[in-house]
Amino acid sequence: MINHTAKKILKALSFDGIEVEASRHLADLKKLDPMKIFYRKIDQKIYNKEYEVPVRIFFPNESSYEKNQTTGFGKVLLFLHGGGWVTESIDNYERICARLANATNQFVVAVEYRLAPEYKFPAGLEDCYAAAKAIFSRQFLLNVAPEDITLIGDSAGGNLAAALSLLARDRGEFLPRRQILIYPATYNDYSENSPFASVKENGTDYLLTAGKMKDYLDLYAGSDADRQNPYFAPYLAEDLRNQPDTLILTAEYDPLRDEGEAYGKRLQEAGNQVQVKRIEGALHGFFALGIKHLHVQESFRCINEFLRGDGSEAEVGTLAASGQRGKAVLGGQH
Repeated sequence: MINHTAKKILKALSFDGIEVEASRHLADLKKLDPMKIFYRKIDQKIYNKEYEVPVRIFFPNESSYEKNQTTGFGKVLLFLHGGGWVTESIDNYERICARLANATNQFVVAVEYRLAPEYKFPAGLEDCYAAAKAIFSRQFLLNVAPEDITLIGDSAGGNLAAALSLLARDRGEFLPRRQILIYPATYNDYSENSPFASVKENGTDYLLTAGKMKDYLDLYAGSDADRQNPYFAPYLAEDLRNQPDTLILTAEYDPLRDEGEAYGKRLQEAGNQVQVKRIEGALHGFFALGIKHLHVQESFRCINEFLRGDGSEAEVGTLAASGQRGKAVLGGQH
């Protein structure tokens, strides 16, 4: 539970409206990370037709790196960052990517997809698809087997990962085996007409507001027709068969909570292997907090169990207010 004082502070910081340049400048403050000189990384580019998509490879700890020098590249997390399709970058996500590489002992390939509103849907998604295709087809410098690649993204990046899996199935050029969606955006409506209770319960006082989500969608969509496209809002897909094994992490105090859990339920009903974990007491964006934060530690436990194949398929049901952290949940209140 969030205490009364913290709730007051959160409420004061929760405001609607997105001013693109100001939001980007604020996000760019994260580039001032004094630890970034210690991250093991290399920059590369992948072509999406005539456009060069920048990607950055983050290496796990030194012992893992030395081991893989003789055996070839190990397993890879293909990471798609959040930011409402409008802000953020690889530079801003360096600490998260480096931490993810070390915590999972896997290489992290982060994609610098193009942002809205300069590049509307589906430009960013096509950049992500091009990067994934190059890696899965071994056209990239990484000598990694397709079964050793996992898609992962947070928020808008979770949306892009889910959409990418649908697009890969439909185009038939490759198919991811696993995906990790961290508090993903999967729907297309954050007005009072939303069918998801969390939009109403958490849409005003917990940093990410329903109003901000409406603005993000307005900036991302090129037309009203885009909003009805399942690659824009994966929850709208009529056919969710043949999707990757999926882990979905949601946050208790997040307007996106219920749509992420409902997407997991629909994936499972379509015959896919799905685990959904709600992180109790967490806000949208918690994955960017320090590694010592309990919500981050809990998330990495869930992620590593999923990557190892230790977790069992979650049962369908809603999360009881039991105080048990990390309890499995499928389906939201909607």
